[in-house]
Amino acid sequence: MIGPGLRKSSFELCGRLAYNLRVSGPFAQAINATTRYCAVYGYPIKHSASPAMQNAGIAELGLNWRYLAFEVHPNELREAIAGAKAMNYIGLNLTVPHKLLAVDIVDEKHKSAASWGAVNTIRFEGKDPSGEWRPLREFPDSPREVRSHGFNTDADAITRALREDLGVEPAGKRVLLLGAGGAGRTAGLKMASENVAELFLVNRTQAKAEQLAAEISERYPNARVKTDYPKTNVDLVLNATSLGLKSTDLLPFDESRFSLRQTAAVYDMIYRPAETSLLKAAKSAGCHTANGLGMLLYQGARALEIWTGQAAPLVAMRSALEQNVYG
Repeated sequence: MIGPGLRKSSFELCGRLAYNLRVSGPFAQAINATTRYCAVYGYPIKHSASPAMQNAGIAELGLNWRYLAFEVHPNELREAIAGAKAMNYIGLNLTVPHKLLAVDIVDEKHKSAASWGAVNTIRFEGKDPSGEWRPLREFPDSPREVRSHGFNTDADAITRALREDLGVEPAGKRVLLLGAGGAGRTAGLKMASENVAELFLVNRTQAKAEQLAAEISERYPNARVKTDYPKTNVDLVLNATSLGLKSTDLLPFDESRFSLRQTAAVYDMIYRPAETSLLKAAKSAGCHTANGLGMLLYQGARALEIWTGQAAPLVAMRSALEQNVYG
């Protein structure tokens, strides 16, 4: 039986331990009235590993910032962005299904967003007394005028992840792209810009695949694009659909029209679960495989650099991601 004195000292010890964990770390100080915020919006959002990654990067840089996650319905995206702007958030990340919608919502589009036709990162900026727009991190107090500046960090992250995680250089390769939505559109345009030998587009809605193919052909006249499954082998299958997020999801392609034995490598942009049904099937077929963790890391690191003006601490961010996703 524990006596009153021992029980009291145990409570005090637990209290001190909780305080030390809260103060020392991952952050050096508790949230206070000067803490600044960033966030990710998605629908759904509970699967996101971005808070773990970004908060690790923020802590490594010694910033009194926090990164949050919010489930935002597409119909409320405009209001949610306006709310973050009104509360002087440093910036936002956007995930499915907001990347295309945000193109027409942000006040200013960076050339990356204009080029790839999607916004996955927003930096809030204030107008200084000389009339110049500067990142909100540079303002000690709230500026009178604030705008949202949209960027795209996904496109470069895709090719970097393919090179580093799969050893695949897109140039000269035959690629089957599954999905023509926000992520698929960016991936398709990026693959064409990287001079793939041939690009096969497959989407649940054929009209959407044809629309993307037409855009690619207009912007990259030399690109060979087809809106159908390949009849022969390809070098890479790239999944840009959301099929695989749930354990009950079907494979993101028609098995009667394509076999994974027709490809050497499979990249799934989904990172949670770490091994989707597509990746499991691809491994059984003898393919080299990788999930979307690398892409998430590189797009998130670039977003942090856009907000902070500092080099992202990749080692700390990758470690946090792997711990969060792989446990």
